[in-house]
Amino acid sequence: MKVLYFHQHFSTPQGAAGIRSYEMAKRLVARGHSVTMVCGSYAGGNTGLTQAFSRGRRRGKVDGIEVLEFDLTYSNAIDFVRRSIVFAKFALHCVGLVFSEPYDLVFATTTPLTAGIPGIIARWLRGKPFVFEVRDLWPELPKAMGVIRNPLVLAAMAGLEWLSYRSADRLIGLAPGIVDGIARRGVPRQRITMIPNGCDIDIFGSTDSRWRPEHVRHTDLLAAYTGTHGLANGLDAVLDAAAELKSRGRDDIKLLLVGQGRTKTALMARAAHENLNNVIFHDAVDKQRLAGLLQATDIGMQILADVPAFYFGTSPNKFFDYIAAGLPVLNNYPGWVASLIEQNACGFAVTPRDPKAFADVLEVAAADPAMLAAMGTRARTLAAEEFDRVALSERFAEWLEGAANHR
Repeated sequence: MKVLYFHQHFSTPQGAAGIRSYEMAKRLVARGHSVTMVCGSYAGGNTGLTQAFSRGRRRGKVDGIEVLEFDLTYSNAIDFVRRSIVFAKFALHCVGLVFSEPYDLVFATTTPLTAGIPGIIARWLRGKPFVFEVRDLWPELPKAMGVIRNPLVLAAMAGLEWLSYRSADRLIGLAPGIVDGIARRGVPRQRITMIPNGCDIDIFGSTDSRWRPEHVRHTDLLAAYTGTHGLANGLDAVLDAAAELKSRGRDDIKLLLVGQGRTKTALMARAAHENLNNVIFHDAVDKQRLAGLLQATDIGMQILADVPAFYFGTSPNKFFDYIAAGLPVLNNYPGWVASLIEQNACGFAVTPRDPKAFADVLEVAAADPAMLAAMGTRARTLAAEEFDRVALSERFAEWLEGAANHR
Protein backbone atom coordinates (compact mmCIF):
# COMPACT_ATOMS: atom_id res chain seq x y z
CA MET A 1 0.00 0.00 0.00
CA LYS A 2 0.96 3.65 -0.36
CA VAL A 3 1.13 5.48 2.96
CA LEU A 4 0.95 9.28 3.16
CA TYR A 5 2.73 9.92 6.48
CA PHE A 6 2.43 13.35 8.14
CA HIS A 7 4.98 14.25 10.82
CA GLN A 8 5.93 17.90 11.05
CA HIS A 9 9.09 17.21 13.12
CA PHE A 10 10.52 14.26 11.16
CA SER A 11 14.26 13.56 11.48
CA THR A 12 16.78 10.91 10.44
CA PRO A 13 19.50 9.69 12.86
CA GLN A 14 21.78 12.42 11.47
CA GLY A 15 19.71 14.94 13.41
CA ALA A 16 19.39 15.56 17.14
CA ALA A 17 15.63 14.92 17.28
CA GLY A 18 13.63 11.75 17.87
CA ILE A 19 13.71 9.16 15.07
CA ARG A 20 10.51 7.21 15.78
CA SER A 21 8.91 8.17 12.45
CA TYR A 22 12.09 7.38 10.53
CA GLU A 23 12.24 3.87 11.99
CA MET A 24 8.50 3.25 11.57
CA ALA A 25 8.59 4.38 7.95
CA LYS A 26 11.63 2.18 7.25
CA ARG A 27 9.77 -0.82 8.65
CA LEU A 28 6.81 -0.14 6.35
CA VAL A 29 9.20 0.06 3.38
CA ALA A 30 10.87 -3.20 4.44
CA ARG A 31 7.45 -4.89 4.37
CA GLY A 32 6.91 -3.79 0.76
CA HIS A 33 4.90 -0.60 1.25
CA SER A 34 5.76 2.83 -0.13
CA VAL A 35 5.89 5.83 2.21
CA THR A 36 5.72 9.54 1.47
CA MET A 37 6.91 11.38 4.59
CA VAL A 38 5.60 14.95 4.77
CA CYS A 39 7.41 17.24 7.20
CA GLY A 40 8.67 20.73 7.98
CA SER A 41 12.15 21.91 8.92
CA TYR A 42 12.73 21.17 12.60
CA ALA A 43 15.56 22.84 14.53
CA GLY A 44 17.99 20.11 15.50
CA GLY A 45 16.44 17.70 13.06
CA ASN A 46 17.81 16.44 9.75
CA THR A 47 15.42 15.24 7.05
CA GLY A 48 18.20 13.84 4.88
CA LEU A 49 17.46 16.30 2.06
CA THR A 50 20.19 18.76 1.09
CA GLN A 51 19.06 20.41 -2.14
CA ALA A 52 17.66 23.95 -2.19
CA PHE A 53 13.95 24.55 -1.68
CA SER A 54 11.93 25.30 -4.80
CA ARG A 55 8.64 27.13 -4.33
CA GLY A 56 8.76 26.41 -0.61
CA ARG A 57 9.39 22.67 -0.77
CA ARG A 58 11.96 20.03 -1.62
CA ARG A 59 11.61 16.33 -2.26
CA GLY A 60 13.76 13.23 -2.53
CA LYS A 61 14.42 9.64 -1.47
CA VAL A 62 16.02 9.05 1.93
CA ASP A 63 16.78 5.43 2.85
CA GLY A 64 13.85 4.20 0.79
CA ILE A 65 11.43 6.83 2.14
CA GLU A 66 10.05 9.54 -0.16
CA VAL A 67 10.53 12.72 1.90
CA LEU A 68 8.62 15.91 1.08
CA GLU A 69 9.87 18.79 3.24
CA PHE A 70 8.18 22.20 3.41
CA ASP A 71 10.29 25.29 4.08
CA LEU A 72 8.60 25.91 7.43
CA THR A 73 11.13 26.22 10.22
CA TYR A 74 10.07 25.30 13.76
CA SER A 75 11.95 25.50 17.03
CA ASN A 76 10.99 24.98 20.65
CA ALA A 77 12.51 28.39 21.32
CA ILE A 78 9.93 30.39 19.34
CA ASP A 79 6.90 31.89 21.09
CA PHE A 80 3.35 30.50 21.10
CA VAL A 81 1.99 32.81 18.39
CA ARG A 82 4.79 32.02 15.94
CA ARG A 83 4.47 28.31 16.68
CA SER A 84 0.75 28.44 15.98
CA ILE A 85 1.36 30.15 12.63
CA VAL A 86 3.89 27.49 11.59
CA PHE A 87 1.50 24.73 12.67
CA ALA A 88 -1.38 26.25 10.71
CA LYS A 89 0.71 26.72 7.56
CA PHE A 90 1.92 23.14 7.70
CA ALA A 91 -1.63 21.82 8.12
CA LEU A 92 -2.82 23.84 5.11
CA HIS A 93 0.02 22.52 2.93
CA CYS A 94 -0.83 18.99 4.04
CA VAL A 95 -4.50 19.38 3.17
CA GLY A 96 -3.44 20.26 -0.36
CA LEU A 97 -1.45 17.03 -0.59
CA VAL A 98 -4.49 14.99 0.45
CA PHE A 99 -6.05 15.98 -2.89
CA SER A 100 -2.91 15.72 -5.06
CA GLU A 101 -0.78 12.79 -3.82
CA PRO A 102 -1.48 9.13 -4.60
CA TYR A 103 -2.06 7.08 -1.42
CA ASP A 104 -4.08 4.26 0.09
CA LEU A 105 -3.87 5.28 3.76
CA VAL A 106 -3.12 8.45 5.73
CA PHE A 107 -1.08 8.31 8.91
CA ALA A 108 -0.58 11.41 11.04
CA THR A 109 1.31 11.87 14.29
CA THR A 110 1.27 14.69 16.81
CA THR A 111 2.57 17.10 17.92
CA PRO A 112 1.00 19.46 16.99
CA LEU A 113 -2.66 18.55 17.26
CA THR A 114 -3.24 20.20 13.86
CA ALA A 115 -1.45 17.16 12.37
CA GLY A 116 -4.83 15.45 12.42
CA ILE A 117 -6.46 17.92 10.00
CA PRO A 118 -5.25 16.29 6.75
CA GLY A 119 -6.31 12.91 8.09
CA ILE A 120 -9.80 14.20 8.85
CA ILE A 121 -10.08 15.60 5.32
CA ALA A 122 -8.79 12.36 3.78
CA ARG A 123 -11.23 10.30 5.83
CA TRP A 124 -14.40 12.25 5.08
CA LEU A 125 -13.77 13.81 1.67
CA ARG A 126 -11.60 11.13 0.03
CA GLY A 127 -12.91 8.06 1.86
CA LYS A 128 -9.39 6.93 2.79
CA PRO A 129 -8.38 4.96 5.89
CA PHE A 130 -6.86 7.22 8.56
CA VAL A 131 -4.62 6.18 11.48
CA PHE A 132 -3.84 8.83 14.10
CA GLU A 133 -0.94 8.67 16.56
CA VAL A 134 -1.17 10.66 19.79
CA ARG A 135 2.12 11.55 21.49
CA ASP A 136 0.65 14.01 24.01
CA LEU A 137 -2.89 14.68 25.19
CA TRP A 138 -4.11 18.04 23.88
CA PRO A 139 -5.47 20.30 25.22
CA GLU A 140 -5.05 18.61 28.60
CA LEU A 141 -1.28 19.13 28.86
CA PRO A 142 -1.03 22.81 27.83
CA LYS A 143 -4.06 23.56 30.02
CA ALA A 144 -2.51 21.78 33.02
CA MET A 145 0.76 23.67 32.51
CA GLY A 146 -1.03 27.02 32.18
CA VAL A 147 0.53 27.59 28.75
CA ILE A 148 -2.90 28.11 27.17
CA ARG A 149 -5.62 29.77 29.23
CA ASN A 150 -7.97 31.30 26.65
CA PRO A 151 -11.23 29.32 26.93
CA LEU A 152 -12.04 29.79 23.23
CA VAL A 153 -8.66 28.39 22.17
CA LEU A 154 -9.00 25.47 24.58
CA ALA A 155 -12.51 24.77 23.30
CA ALA A 156 -11.32 24.83 19.68
CA MET A 157 -8.49 22.45 20.53
CA ALA A 158 -10.86 20.11 22.35
CA GLY A 159 -13.14 20.10 19.32
CA LEU A 160 -10.26 19.30 16.97
CA GLU A 161 -9.08 16.56 19.33
CA TRP A 162 -12.55 14.98 19.41
CA LEU A 163 -12.94 15.18 15.63
CA SER A 164 -9.48 13.69 15.02
CA TYR A 165 -10.18 10.77 17.35
CA ARG A 166 -13.63 10.10 15.93
CA SER A 167 -12.42 10.36 12.32
CA ALA A 168 -9.57 7.91 12.71
CA ASP A 169 -10.15 4.27 11.80
CA ARG A 170 -7.48 3.34 14.34
CA LEU A 171 -5.40 5.21 16.92
CA ILE A 172 -2.04 4.77 18.60
CA GLY A 173 -1.20 6.10 22.05
CA LEU A 174 2.40 6.27 23.24
CA ALA A 175 1.70 5.83 26.96
CA PRO A 176 -0.98 4.24 29.18
CA GLY A 177 -2.43 7.62 30.16
CA ILE A 178 -2.72 8.63 26.50
CA VAL A 179 -4.64 5.48 25.63
CA ASP A 180 -6.96 6.11 28.59
CA GLY A 181 -7.40 9.75 27.53
CA ILE A 182 -8.43 8.73 24.01
CA ALA A 183 -10.90 6.20 25.41
CA ARG A 184 -12.41 8.85 27.69
CA ARG A 185 -13.37 10.78 24.55
CA GLY A 186 -15.65 7.91 23.55
CA VAL A 187 -13.38 5.90 21.26
CA PRO A 188 -13.84 2.11 21.60
CA ARG A 189 -10.80 0.42 23.12
CA GLN A 190 -10.52 -2.03 20.22
CA ARG A 191 -9.65 0.89 17.94
CA ILE A 192 -6.75 1.99 20.16
CA THR A 193 -3.37 0.37 20.75
CA MET A 194 -0.35 1.43 22.78
CA ILE A 195 3.00 1.49 20.98
CA PRO A 196 5.46 3.41 23.16
CA ASN A 197 8.68 5.03 22.05
CA GLY A 198 11.35 2.41 21.57
CA CYS A 199 14.98 1.60 22.16
CA ASP A 200 17.49 1.74 19.31
CA ILE A 201 19.60 -1.14 20.57
CA ASP A 202 22.03 -1.13 17.65
CA ILE A 203 22.75 2.60 17.90
CA PHE A 204 23.12 2.87 21.66
CA GLY A 205 24.83 -0.45 22.24
CA SER A 206 28.05 0.65 20.53
CA THR A 207 31.06 1.44 22.72
CA ASP A 208 33.37 2.55 19.91
CA SER A 209 33.18 6.32 20.37
CA ARG A 210 32.92 7.03 24.10
CA TRP A 211 33.44 10.67 25.04
CA ARG A 212 32.87 13.15 27.84
CA PRO A 213 32.66 16.94 27.64
CA GLU A 214 35.57 19.10 28.67
CA HIS A 215 35.96 19.66 32.41
CA VAL A 216 34.43 16.27 33.27
CA ARG A 217 37.08 13.99 34.75
CA HIS A 218 36.99 10.25 34.21
CA THR A 219 36.67 9.88 37.98
CA ASP A 220 33.60 12.16 38.20
CA LEU A 221 30.10 10.73 38.48
CA LEU A 222 28.39 12.05 35.33
CA ALA A 223 24.60 12.40 35.26
CA ALA A 224 23.24 13.54 31.90
CA TYR A 225 19.95 14.93 30.63
CA THR A 226 19.65 14.78 26.83
CA GLY A 227 16.58 16.49 25.44
CA THR A 228 14.56 19.63 24.99
CA HIS A 229 15.09 22.52 27.39
CA GLY A 230 11.48 23.70 27.55
CA LEU A 231 8.91 24.73 30.13
CA ALA A 232 7.52 21.21 30.27
CA ASN A 233 10.91 19.74 31.13
CA GLY A 234 11.32 21.54 34.46
CA LEU A 235 15.11 21.59 34.33
CA ASP A 236 15.38 24.02 37.23
CA ALA A 237 15.06 20.83 39.30
CA VAL A 238 18.52 19.83 38.06
CA LEU A 239 19.97 23.21 39.03
CA ASP A 240 18.30 22.96 42.45
CA ALA A 241 20.04 19.61 42.99
CA ALA A 242 23.32 21.09 41.73
CA ALA A 243 23.06 23.87 44.31
CA GLU A 244 22.46 21.29 47.03
CA LEU A 245 25.47 19.23 45.91
CA LYS A 246 27.62 22.35 45.80
CA SER A 247 26.65 23.18 49.37
CA ARG A 248 27.86 19.69 50.33
CA GLY A 249 31.19 20.20 48.58
CA ARG A 250 30.57 17.43 46.00
CA ASP A 251 32.56 18.72 43.06
CA ASP A 252 33.06 15.12 41.91
CA ILE A 253 29.45 14.89 40.70
CA LYS A 254 28.74 16.64 37.40
CA LEU A 255 25.29 17.34 35.92
CA LEU A 256 25.24 17.61 32.13
CA LEU A 257 22.38 19.21 30.16
CA VAL A 258 22.53 18.40 26.43
CA GLY A 259 20.09 19.99 24.01
CA GLN A 260 18.33 23.20 23.14
CA GLY A 261 15.06 24.94 23.84
CA ARG A 262 13.23 27.96 25.08
CA THR A 263 14.50 27.91 28.67
CA LYS A 264 18.16 27.14 27.98
CA THR A 265 19.34 30.77 28.08
CA ALA A 266 17.62 31.34 31.44
CA LEU A 267 19.05 28.11 32.85
CA MET A 268 22.57 29.09 31.80
CA ALA A 269 22.13 32.55 33.31
CA ARG A 270 20.96 31.07 36.61
CA ALA A 271 23.87 28.60 36.71
CA ALA A 272 26.33 31.44 36.09
CA HIS A 273 24.71 33.70 38.70
CA GLU A 274 24.83 30.97 41.37
CA ASN A 275 28.29 29.81 40.28
CA LEU A 276 27.05 26.27 39.68
CA ASN A 277 30.24 25.00 38.11
CA ASN A 278 29.02 21.42 38.58
CA VAL A 279 26.46 22.01 35.80
CA ILE A 280 27.66 21.71 32.19
CA PHE A 281 25.65 22.80 29.17
CA HIS A 282 26.23 21.23 25.76
CA ASP A 283 24.63 21.69 22.35
CA ALA A 284 22.41 18.95 20.94
CA VAL A 285 24.24 16.13 19.15
CA ASP A 286 23.19 13.55 16.56
CA LYS A 287 22.31 9.99 17.51
CA GLN A 288 25.73 8.48 16.88
CA ARG A 289 27.47 11.15 18.93
CA LEU A 290 24.82 10.83 21.63
CA ALA A 291 25.44 7.10 21.80
CA GLY A 292 29.13 7.70 22.49
CA LEU A 293 28.29 10.21 25.22
CA LEU A 294 25.83 7.90 26.96
CA GLN A 295 28.37 5.08 26.96
CA ALA A 296 30.64 7.36 29.00
CA THR A 297 27.84 8.53 31.32
CA ASP A 298 26.94 7.03 34.70
CA ILE A 299 23.27 8.01 35.08
CA GLY A 300 20.59 9.29 32.69
CA MET A 301 18.27 11.95 34.13
CA GLN A 302 14.60 11.73 33.17
CA ILE A 303 13.24 15.12 34.22
CA LEU A 304 9.80 16.72 33.81
CA ALA A 305 7.91 19.56 35.44
CA ASP A 306 5.69 18.43 38.30
CA VAL A 307 2.41 18.32 36.34
CA PRO A 308 0.09 15.38 37.16
CA ALA A 309 -0.95 15.09 33.50
CA PHE A 310 2.64 14.00 32.77
CA TYR A 311 2.66 11.13 35.23
CA PHE A 312 1.07 8.56 32.92
CA GLY A 313 0.69 10.65 29.75
CA THR A 314 4.21 10.82 28.30
CA SER A 315 6.55 8.40 26.53
CA PRO A 316 9.90 10.23 26.71
CA ASN A 317 12.48 9.46 24.02
CA LYS A 318 15.39 10.13 26.35
CA PHE A 319 14.31 7.45 28.84
CA PHE A 320 14.40 4.81 26.11
CA ASP A 321 17.78 6.07 24.88
CA TYR A 322 19.17 5.76 28.41
CA ILE A 323 18.07 2.18 28.96
CA ALA A 324 19.15 1.19 25.42
CA ALA A 325 22.63 2.40 26.40
CA GLY A 326 22.49 0.36 29.61
CA LEU A 327 22.25 3.41 31.87
CA PRO A 328 20.52 3.57 35.26
CA VAL A 329 17.85 6.27 35.20
CA LEU A 330 17.12 8.96 37.78
CA ASN A 331 13.46 10.00 37.41
CA ASN A 332 11.94 12.94 39.29
CA TYR A 333 8.18 12.46 38.97
CA PRO A 334 5.73 9.63 39.78
CA GLY A 335 3.79 7.59 37.25
CA TRP A 336 4.45 5.14 34.43
CA VAL A 337 8.20 5.69 33.99
CA ALA A 338 8.83 5.70 37.74
CA SER A 339 6.98 2.38 38.01
CA LEU A 340 9.08 0.86 35.23
CA ILE A 341 12.25 1.92 37.03
CA GLU A 342 11.11 0.59 40.38
CA GLN A 343 9.72 -2.70 39.05
CA ASN A 344 12.91 -3.43 37.12
CA ALA A 345 15.35 -2.03 39.71
CA CYS A 346 17.11 -0.08 36.97
CA GLY A 347 17.52 3.31 38.60
CA PHE A 348 16.07 5.76 41.09
CA ALA A 349 12.69 7.47 41.39
CA VAL A 350 12.61 10.56 43.60
CA THR A 351 9.71 12.77 44.57
CA PRO A 352 9.21 16.05 42.69
CA ARG A 353 10.49 19.36 44.09
CA ASP A 354 12.92 17.67 46.48
CA PRO A 355 16.51 18.71 45.68
CA LYS A 356 17.83 17.07 48.84
CA ALA A 357 16.47 13.66 47.80
CA PHE A 358 17.80 14.25 44.28
CA ALA A 359 21.26 15.03 45.66
CA ASP A 360 21.11 12.10 48.11
CA VAL A 361 20.55 9.64 45.27
CA LEU A 362 23.51 11.02 43.32
CA GLU A 363 25.74 10.68 46.37
CA VAL A 364 24.58 7.08 46.88
CA ALA A 365 25.34 6.38 43.19
CA ALA A 366 28.80 7.91 43.42
CA ALA A 367 29.61 5.71 46.40
CA ASP A 368 28.60 2.40 44.78
CA PRO A 369 29.79 1.81 41.19
CA ALA A 370 28.95 -1.89 41.41
CA MET A 371 25.32 -1.10 42.21
CA LEU A 372 25.18 1.28 39.22
CA ALA A 373 26.62 -1.37 36.92
CA ALA A 374 23.99 -3.90 38.03
CA MET A 375 21.22 -1.35 37.49
CA GLY A 376 22.60 -0.62 34.03
CA THR A 377 22.53 -4.30 33.13
CA ARG A 378 18.89 -4.52 34.18
CA ALA A 379 18.10 -1.36 32.20
CA ARG A 380 19.57 -2.93 29.09
CA THR A 381 17.55 -6.10 29.66
CA LEU A 382 14.35 -4.04 29.96
CA ALA A 383 15.20 -2.25 26.72
CA ALA A 384 15.77 -5.48 24.81
CA GLU A 385 12.86 -7.46 26.19
CA GLU A 386 10.07 -4.87 26.23
CA PHE A 387 11.00 -1.84 24.12
CA ASP A 388 13.14 -3.01 21.22
CA ARG A 389 12.41 -0.63 18.33
CA VAL A 390 12.40 -3.43 15.74
CA ALA A 391 9.64 -5.35 17.51
CA LEU A 392 7.60 -2.19 18.14
CA SER A 393 7.89 -1.10 14.51
CA GLU A 394 6.58 -4.49 13.41
CA ARG A 395 3.52 -3.97 15.63
CA PHE A 396 3.13 -0.50 14.14
CA ALA A 397 3.21 -1.80 10.56
CA GLU A 398 0.72 -4.56 11.38
CA TRP A 399 -1.65 -2.03 12.98
CA LEU A 400 -1.62 0.12 9.82
CA GLU A 401 -2.02 -2.89 7.56
CA GLY A 402 -4.99 -3.99 9.66
CA ALA A 403 -6.62 -0.57 9.25
CA ALA A 404 -6.23 -0.74 5.46
CA ASN A 405 -7.44 -4.35 5.22
CA HIS A 406 -10.42 -3.74 7.47
CA ARG A 407 -11.55 -0.88 5.29
